[in-house]
Amino acid sequence: MGRSRGNLPAELDAFVGRAEAVAALGELVGRARLVTVTGVGGVGKTRLALHTAADAVAEHPDGVWLVELAGLRDPVLVEHAVAEALRLTDHSARSLREVLAGHLAERRLLLVLDGVEHLLPACAGLVRHLLRRAPGLRVLAVSRRPLDVEGEHLFPLDPLSPGDAVALFTARAAARLPGFGSATGVGSVADGEAVAAICRRLDGIPLALELAAGRLPGLSPRQLLDRLDDRMRILESPRHSGLARHRTLRTAIGWSHELCTPEERLLWCRLSVFTGSFDLEAAEYVCAGPGLSADRVLDVLHELLAQSVLVREEAGDVLRYRMLDTVRAYGGEWLVSLGDAERMRRRHRDWFLGLATWCELDWFGPRQAEVAARIEAELPNLRTALAHCLTEPEDAHLGQYLAGTLWFYWVGCGRLAEGRHWLDRAVALESGHDESRLKALWVLGYVAVLQGGNAAATAALYECREEAERTGNTLALAYAEHRIGCLALLSDEMPRAERLLTSALDRYDTLGELNSNVLMARAELAMTYAFQGRQAAAVALCEEIRDACADRGERWALSYALYVLAFAAWSGGEHERARELLGACLAGSAGFNDVLAAVLSLELLALVTVSEGDAAEAALLQGAAGRMWERVGPPLFGSFHFGAPHATCERRAVRALGRAGYEERLREGRRLDLGAVVERALAGRPAPGGPVALPGPAPVPHTRRPADSPTGKGGEAAGRGA
Repeated sequence: MGRSRGNLPAELDAFVGRAEAVAALGELVGRARLVTVTGVGGVGKTRLALHTAADAVAEHPDGVWLVELAGLRDPVLVEHAVAEALRLTDHSARSLREVLAGHLAERRLLLVLDGVEHLLPACAGLVRHLLRRAPGLRVLAVSRRPLDVEGEHLFPLDPLSPGDAVALFTARAAARLPGFGSATGVGSVADGEAVAAICRRLDGIPLALELAAGRLPGLSPRQLLDRLDDRMRILESPRHSGLARHRTLRTAIGWSHELCTPEERLLWCRLSVFTGSFDLEAAEYVCAGPGLSADRVLDVLHELLAQSVLVREEAGDVLRYRMLDTVRAYGGEWLVSLGDAERMRRRHRDWFLGLATWCELDWFGPRQAEVAARIEAELPNLRTALAHCLTEPEDAHLGQYLAGTLWFYWVGCGRLAEGRHWLDRAVALESGHDESRLKALWVLGYVAVLQGGNAAATAALYECREEAERTGNTLALAYAEHRIGCLALLSDEMPRAERLLTSALDRYDTLGELNSNVLMARAELAMTYAFQGRQAAAVALCEEIRDACADRGERWALSYALYVLAFAAWSGGEHERARELLGACLAGSAGFNDVLAAVLSLELLALVTVSEGDAAEAALLQGAAGRMWERVGPPLFGSFHFGAPHATCERRAVRALGRAGYEERLREGRRLDLGAVVERALAGRPAPGGPVALPGPAPVPHTRRPADSPTGKGGEAAGRGA
């Protein structure tokens, strides 16, 4: 072998991006004797390994040597492939393994083994033997799964970052269309958004991006984006260069599929029904069935992780899993070919119906932040379940039930617009299940009220009330009356709102209904008292709500009770007391992104602040609140009573700062996001009973296995008996 420096091929085009990965892998190769780069097919493992290896030539006096194993099928030939790559010949009777060990014993070199995954036992045995016999040897392996050899260091390779993905796509496109991406070239500005969307849709997988760029001579970026629903077909290379498994996206992913056992292939295709991430219990419930028992799912899932078919994501103390969309699409094709797609979609639907039911029950209790985090994590799957239910006529009632059951998320976690989308679709369907539709109607009315859609709210709530009266559904009637009372409250009809809310609370009491919605009805009734100048009655009712929330650990309804108490405190000149109460309200609402409670609190806090003499800070808080109202609906609901604190604060601030100074501070406030303004509002100001800490993101809680999904018996209760 002499002093040859190796056999690495020259790079045919520029290496783009991955600066951090190159540095990290180079550092790891410099200190570890065995490093394995793992990752899904097409993610760029080989390219990164070769680029890193080329940078390491100077550190290996006897060279850097590439052994390409992808085309090899017989494990007996692995040693021959290594010997051939090293240009080693030996005609003695010794075993080839001993010849290799003897040849490498005194040398310092780096051996790059590419395409190891289908020859793992043979490669692992050889690597183990050579590393023991040749202390100057380092091995850099490229594989879709680890070798599981002692001392192995894994380097899992993620897809490209968004910026690197766009840079790679642009570079490869420019090679085919000179000027692409330049300031005056083809597609430089008009197609920028389409290119970014293509990179997102293709998960930042380099192979997919390069194949997509190869389509640009015949398609514009926008046309290419529109065709990516059939990505397996559109991403085929008309050229015949390179490894066979890298000529199309389908064959790159199919290579991993070919290496799987029958159980692993079955789980792969069944997991394709999930959108986004999922946890183990969901996988066990949804994917168990013929050919794969529930108690085998964990072991098989572990093998898919090892083969980089799945990606693990840590969410608090719970491990979640995810498939890249390209891998998921491949599994989905297999699921359809097996004729099992519809059954799996139903099982997926049932799991998430059950999950939503449990979360609705848990919302009335101390786990509200955890429930909010869980629904946030599961939102892509819940959307898939909703879409399935609302496009299958026989499942319309389940879609209505699911859209209504998620009321706490739509309203309490800053998702009014999305909730409105699903609820509008749900109530437009005739399901033949009165209870599910009635629930969707009152929740739609509630969401529309908060958005300022009074006409839509009125139509939904009065239809709900009339149908509830016709069918004798007393619980739906109570919810409809409650939300009509809420509409009256936001419309400044205080006596009518008081009458309706009192009646609804009487109905709840008669039915034994107690949950977060009922406590919210009490808080809304307290608002009618406060806005009519009956502060003592408002305070007494809110103290009752505080006690009930303390018993349950409830925080969502508590925020609104604290708002009323703060309003009463400010009205009585107790500015410091009002500030403390609003601080507690902001801290609580921030725990699950209740934008409505937060923005109401900020509006009132601005008034408290100007009353304390700090007009500049008050104007800044109003500016921040103004930005937040854009996520809710009409500022302060267009209400005189809710808007009075804002108007009073503005008059005082303008008087102190002048109109120009006031406007400047408003603009400053609009630049603050919710987290920044809440931290600013809470800084150094303790809440009643002790300091208030701004909650961080809640961990995603462990899932309890939901019961069998509802089949149309979902009532309006958001936690009856909870």
